[in-house]
Amino acid sequence: MKPAYVQTIVQLALAEDIGQGDITTDNLIPLNSKSKARLIAKAEGVICGVNLARRVFKSLNPKIIFRARLRDGQAVRRGRTIAEISGSTRALLTGERVAINLLSFLSGIATQTSLYVNKIKPYKAAIMDTRKTTPLLRQLERYAVRSAGGVNHRFNLNDMMMIKDNHRVSCGEQGMNEIIRILKKKIKAKLEVEVDDLKQFKEILNSKADIILLDNMTPRQIAKAVQLRNQAKSPILLEASGGITLKNVRQYAATGVDRISVGALTHSRQVLDISMEFV
Repeated sequence: MKPAYVQTIVQLALAEDIGQGDITTDNLIPLNSKSKARLIAKAEGVICGVNLARRVFKSLNPKIIFRARLRDGQAVRRGRTIAEISGSTRALLTGERVAINLLSFLSGIATQTSLYVNKIKPYKAAIMDTRKTTPLLRQLERYAVRSAGGVNHRFNLNDMMMIKDNHRVSCGEQGMNEIIRILKKKIKAKLEVEVDDLKQFKEILNSKADIILLDNMTPRQIAKAVQLRNQAKSPILLEASGGITLKNVRQYAATGVDRISVGALTHSRQVLDISMEFV
């Protein structure tokens, strides 16, 4: 992530939380007061966002000492210290909630991603995120996915061409192969095409598409698509998506599909419980 983006997010989050000032801390704690605290995991998971937490406290007081005990992407046990912080008591109290919110939020995504990644071992499929992200926080969420072994899909609409079902409907009578031909002629970029069944899949198997998205298809259907692709010796990558959960992701991976995209990595994650305790 670009440092300028991280700093912007931290500053906006602090401004939102502090408002006109921390009236409790500023009127209760002496300006020269110093304290020590620990960020502690209250549940097992995968940590992400350590540097953001550091940036929160450093933004409030550059003299804060922040010693990370874990790196982003590392597993954490309940009760483990994530970081030790010392310095201005006011900065520790004022930055506590923003630091924990960012750390818990991103660690939740990393933990969810790790569960999916570990669930499909040793199959070759990559676990990928989607564009189902929180507006303006996509860079953070994508980083959390990567930190836990996941792979990022296209970041935005400019990254890669992708023909979805609504594009197909909007193009009217034009066949899918013709749509693919038009796009490939106009733009030199990777092209992914979404299909809903094996009939649509067979239609474009020998096209110039780079990736075929097998949307809401069963593992049996996807296994058949993989078989047909392999028999044709096609270089096209196959991606499974839609209705994939921790309960069935291993079935999808076993089909031999190359990629599995899971919106739940970002849109349905739970935060990892983290607290800050003064010592």
